[in-house]
Amino acid sequence: MPRNSRRRPTPRAASNARMNSGNAELARELAPGGRIRAAINLGNPVLAQRGADGELTGISVKLAHELAQRLDLPLELVAFNAAGKVVSALREDAWDVAFLAIDPARAEAVDFTAPYVIIEGGCLVAKSSPLQHVEEVDRDGARIAVATGSAYDLFLTRTLRHATLVRHGSGEAALAAFRAGSLDVLAGVKSPLHRVADRDPRVRVLSGAFMQIEQAMGIPGGRPAALAFLSAFVEDVKASGFVADALDRTGQTDARVAPAASSRPRA
Repeated sequence: MPRNSRRRPTPRAASNARMNSGNAELARELAPGGRIRAAINLGNPVLAQRGADGELTGISVKLAHELAQRLDLPLELVAFNAAGKVVSALREDAWDVAFLAIDPARAEAVDFTAPYVIIEGGCLVAKSSPLQHVEEVDRDGARIAVATGSAYDLFLTRTLRHATLVRHGSGEAALAAFRAGSLDVLAGVKSPLHRVADRDPRVRVLSGAFMQIEQAMGIPGGRPAALAFLSAFVEDVKASGFVADALDRTGQTDARVAPAASSRPRA
């Protein structure tokens, strides 16, 4: 069976996951303002995109709409051009639910569900680069462009021993800096890097992946009822085929549905 061709979501599966949406405690925790403000990270094109008509689409947008429908609450999509800006906006109480990669640094302020999608982190280099595999990137003198506060920025900050990270405000800015020629590597989500390489014969994607990026739903910390509801919601949309269907419909065939939480290896 193809990776993302699991069974289509059914009304029965959806109804089974409808928790007690009238629960006052849940409503206060998940949407204290009376509507769900969902942070949409446009910096990760696997998760979300803005169409030519300006409308937001992508798997995180579809999940936000499904969540609001199940709870019978109005939905407000709050767009950001980088994951780091989503996390920073939490200090301004700018969102109630977000779609972010799980990371220990973020977990200090954000409570995460289990992941719903897993994608890979990869590296883009010039065609003439001597580098062939992602494991060769961490070398003295290497300069790696990243989007500030992205999952791969946080991961590489913890793991690099020799190379230097050069941070930029968004993925687009990091790509522009890399194309300017002063940087050796661009780190990012692997599938969009492949699309860049497909359009530009001057660059190529290194073999391998430096990390598995677990995309999950997150909420401000200290909201246990909301977290329990969202965790059950994520497990349902994975099991019902909703996530696989959303990936297929948005053309993100390189991403894969995360396993059920009960089957994930313990840390």
